[in-house]
Order: sequence, then C-alpha cells, then structure tokens
Amino acid sequence: MARRLVVEADGGSRGNPGNAGYGALVRDAATGAVLAERAESVGIASNNVAEYSGLVAGLQAVLDLEPGAADVEVRMDSKLVIEQMAGRWKIKHEDMRRLALEARDVAARISDAGGSVRFTWVPRAENSAADKLANAAMDGESINRQVGPTSTESVAATSGESTTTAPDLGVPTRLVLVRHGVTDFTVAGKLDGRGGTDPALNAAGQVQAQAAGRAVANLVGHGSARLVTSSLTRARQTGEAIARTLGIEAEVDADWDEQSFGDWDGRSMGQISARWPEELGRLRGDLDYARPGGESHAALAERVLAAYRRAVEPGGVVVVATHRKPILVVLTELLGIPHERIWRLLTAPGSLSAVEVWADGGASVAFVNHTAHLRQG
Repeated sequence: MARRLVVEADGGSRGNPGNAGYGALVRDAATGAVLAERAESVGIASNNVAEYSGLVAGLQAVLDLEPGAADVEVRMDSKLVIEQMAGRWKIKHEDMRRLALEARDVAARISDAGGSVRFTWVPRAENSAADKLANAAMDGESINRQVGPTSTESVAATSGESTTTAPDLGVPTRLVLVRHGVTDFTVAGKLDGRGGTDPALNAAGQVQAQAAGRAVANLVGHGSARLVTSSLTRARQTGEAIARTLGIEAEVDADWDEQSFGDWDGRSMGQISARWPEELGRLRGDLDYARPGGESHAALAERVLAAYRRAVEPGGVVVVATHRKPILVVLTELLGIPHERIWRLLTAPGSLSAVEVWADGGASVAFVNHTAHLRQG
C-alpha cells in the first residue's frame, strides 16, 4: 500500500525580484509528523520562481524519503503555481516553465514508482510552516533536515501524540486597509488604473479622505501606527489626510497601486461592455488575461501580496491607503475565496477594512467596507 505524504511548499522574494528563498516540508498524512524540511536561497528572483523552487524541493524530498510508492498531496498558497501544475492555467514565463517541467519530472518519477501526486491550494494561514522556512532561507539559512527513526518527532508520531505547532497567541499585527476617496473618474464609472491618467481626488473625495482620517485615528489612536500609500495621486492624497490626523509621515509603496488596465484606462465600463463584452468577461474571470499595455490579475496579486507581506512583517499597527483591487486581493487571499467570487466583496470609496495577522501566518478579518464615518456630518 502506498504511503500517504503531504508536501507543504512556499517561496518569497523581498523586492520581487529581490532576495528570494524557498521552504518545503514533508509530513506523514496520517499523523501530521514532519519527516523532512528544506530551505534554500535562490538568489535574486521573483516570488513565483521561489515558489516553484520550493515545490521542486518538496517533491524531491519525497523521493529521498520514500523511493517506493507514495501518494502525495502538494499544498501551496500560490494559486498560480497550483493551477499551472494542474494544467488549468498556461505558463508564460521561461524560468517558471523550466521549473514546472522539473517539478513534473519529479512527480512523474513518483508516479512511475506506483505513487501519485495531486495539487491543492490552501490559504496562506494554512501554509505557515513552509512560509517560515522560506523566510529563514531569505535570512540566509540553508536547511536540509530529515527526521530519523529515533528522533523526538518520530517518537511522538508513533505514540499518537500530536506534533502540530501550537497556534501563536501573541499580539497580532493590525492592518487597516483604506480605499481612496472618489475622483471624477470614479463618479463617471471610468477605469483609472496604474499607468493611466492618475486623477486626483475631487471635492467629494477630499471630504471622504478627511472622514477616513478621523475614523482611522479613532480606531488606532494618534501616532501609534505606520502609514503606507500607493504611488497614485488619489491614494497619496487620502494618505495625507490620514497622516494629518495621526501626526505621522506616510511612506509610498507602488506595489499597492491599482491594476493597470492598459488601453482601457480612462474608458467607462459602459463603453467597454458595449464594445468588448467578451474581453471584459475575460478581464474579470481569467487571472492571466491582460489588456495591451496592461496587467493581469495574477501579476497584480503577485506584487500586492509581496507588499502585504512587507507591510505586516515588522508588526504593530499599519494603515494602507490603496485601491479596490489590491484590497480585494488581500481579503480573498486571507479568506480563501476563489477568484470567480472576488466581486462579491464590496469596498466603497473611503471605506475601511481591517485584519489581524499573527506571526505564524494565522489571520482574522475584523471587518470589511466600514463606511459609517462617511455618513456622519
């Protein structure tokens, strides 16, 4: 009978591309016991390259552990890697294609031995052990650890004791996501993405930004938070209003920018749906679709989640003034919501959403689309 194993893999890049590393581990599916751990730097690379490198290392660790038949479930929080390995999404980038072929080769060797490999997407909170190893790799550690039959881990597994890491009960990082106030583009229903016209807040948007600033101050207290904004004018202006109420300076991180809509930027949704109905459906439903000169949702998610990790890593309280799609990326990632349901979340201009994030990857969404402050006189 084939042994049942679970591979948990992850990768990260501080800069994307930047200092990158991967982490992977193998568990016994029946007991949850960790049987092997791998972590290694991959130099200067993107998040996706690091994630694929972790996948390859995890599958190779299975062969090192179990040269015979093994039924393997691969669990990763990268929807892109999982969907591409399952054959449902295309692989366009050469480095990722090369690593995917390498992963498929190792998976084929597992199958040839009488085993099997299947791929499962999990929320980031359920992949914290691999994430921890990936961060260790980015910090310069190299880990190639295999649990022997006399180790405490193996003894605990055979005696029936749980080896699951206790949840982090410490103080979480508190993240407040603020959508910018309205612009003339917002009112007209026009797309206003990264690389486009970059409209400023109109008079109503300035009022919303001021109200959001007061609401943030009431929520987090004066001077007790860090503030990050996207590089686009409307988000920076919203951030400036928040900064005044908190008495702090804002820092700009362009990875929080809105999605780039390419040749559709500045066009209204009515114009787009009338002229390009099929393409509009693809933009909303296909993670890899991008307009000429624009950006796919997958590319957007990659940079936003990198910005999210940078924001929460130092701990404390952090406020981010950003846009609708980046907020949806973070919320759907933490809640494990499939992409086809992303539009079911509402984030109005000037609204606040808040999450709490623990060091072990656990997260809790406190509230979404809070707008009571916009209705106050």
